Amino acid sequence: MDKGSLRGQYGKTLIDIGSKNKNIVVLDADLAKSTKTIGFGEKFKDRFFDMGLSEQDMISTAAGIALTGKTVFASSFSVFLTGRVFDQVRQSVCYNQANVKLVATHSGLGVGEDGATHQALEDIALMRSLPNMRVIVPADSIETAGVIEYISNEYGPFYVRLTRGDLPIVNDINHKFKLGKSKILTKGNDIVIFAIGSMVEKALKSFEKLKKLSINASVVNLSSIKPLDENTIINLAKETGSVITLEDHSVFGGMGSAVSELLSQECPTKMKIIGIENSFGRSGKSEDLYNYFNLTSERVVKEAKILLGL
Repeated sequence: MDKGSLRGQYGKTLIDIGSKNKNIVVLDADLAKSTKTIGFGEKFKDRFFDMGLSEQDMISTAAGIALTGKTVFASSFSVFLTGRVFDQVRQSVCYNQANVKLVATHSGLGVGEDGATHQALEDIALMRSLPNMRVIVPADSIETAGVIEYISNEYGPFYVRLTRGDLPIVNDINHKFKLGKSKILTKGNDIVIFAIGSMVEKALKSFEKLKKLSINASVVNLSSIKPLDENTIINLAKETGSVITLEDHSVFGGMGSAVSELLSQECPTKMKIIGIENSFGRSGKSEDLYNYFNLTSERVVKEAKILLGL
């Protein structure tokens, strides 16, 4: 598969929407070269503010600017944009329903060699717990462009989780993101695999390996985590009777938890949540870390066979 940079596409899309909408304002916390907001800052100097190593101040300022009628994008690494500023996001952004878009890069184990202190494995749990916050995890650069354009036209708080590394293109060029909707990438009636972000590629590899075992799997890109595509999740769970979720995030409070919370009330189903098991990350190349923490297509195949009693 061809690959594309999600954060690179974020930077390009910011410039595109900023050219059309003079109310777009962008803030960063001394990481503009890494988050790729630097291009917007160079082109629209009067609408870009580098707040330095002061993330709490950045979020409070973003909320204040938004409440004057602007659409504000605030960016940093995911570990800083969720954990370090949780109080400001809760009180200033979500409580006020301020028109602030939190777009984080460098999420999960994909951060790689920067290690455990920079690998946000709790960010989805933090953000989806907040009233008024919508949570999105694009699977590739094509979807990233659609997500950024979409949220720029939707009022209120959003959290968008992007990766450090490039990801394979899994969507066609005409893909249109819709909040609260998922995309079924493969269709099978034996088991369903819900995946997000960097794990979508691994879910697709799992599909191929399961197919060789005569197991037909549905693979779903569940990029809209809050709100969920409830109808699709419930319908596929009913059709297959077995569900696996796969994410580069803690097994507590992430996408798997969201799916489990829904199904436990609407359609109790045999299920396995695959993610980080009550652990911090560690330093290493991203693929090595995925193997170390068992976020692999081989693991998915193993768990599928267990769920199906094979």
